[in-house]
Amino acid sequence: MILLREFALLRNAVLVFLATLVVSLATVSVSLWQLRLARFEEATQLLEREGARTRLAHAETEKEEIRLYQPQFVELRRKGMVGPERRLDWVEAIRLIQEQRRLLPLSYEIEVQQPYRLETTLPTGDYALLGSRMALHMDLLHELDLLNFLADLRLAGTFAVQDCSIRRTAAAASQVAGVVGPTLNADCTLNWLTLTPAPAGAARGASL
Repeated sequence: MILLREFALLRNAVLVFLATLVVSLATVSVSLWQLRLARFEEATQLLEREGARTRLAHAETEKEEIRLYQPQFVELRRKGMVGPERRLDWVEAIRLIQEQRRLLPLSYEIEVQQPYRLETTLPTGDYALLGSRMALHMDLLHELDLLNFLADLRLAGTFAVQDCSIRRTAAAASQVAGVVGPTLNADCTLNWLTLTPAPAGAARGASL
């Protein structure tokens, strides 16, 4: 009976203690949840800030590249290097040069256009550098025929000479006086270069 009376006296205190404990635990849980939420929001803001800083740096780099390369780009566009491949223009230019220079017969074959790789990185922005390989064979009276042909051809577009070999013909030493014939043969490989809009996600430069 004494124990029951003592428990009755302590019951209210125990209930208050339990209620206080529950409230304290709930408060701690809420505080921890709010702390985790605050840390998550802080991390998200840091990521957003870093992303904004990266985008700003990228934009500044693009502005600098535009400032540096805009004059060259305008010049390349003027020369017809920027845009669709101008294969028909190249063919017509070769025909005209042969006629105007009165060159001996020549032959050539232009392959399908493919991505062209340089030895060093070249910023091309939203454009892809493509090349069309051309195998050229020429009969020559002298070396100047080839040099003049290539110089004139550069007015029709932009190309890189991959290799070129010149050989003396077998008939050069035994030509009859007054008969004009080839004394040399030249075989060259050229790459016609074109800048065309790159597909989405393509690399922003041409490199080896």
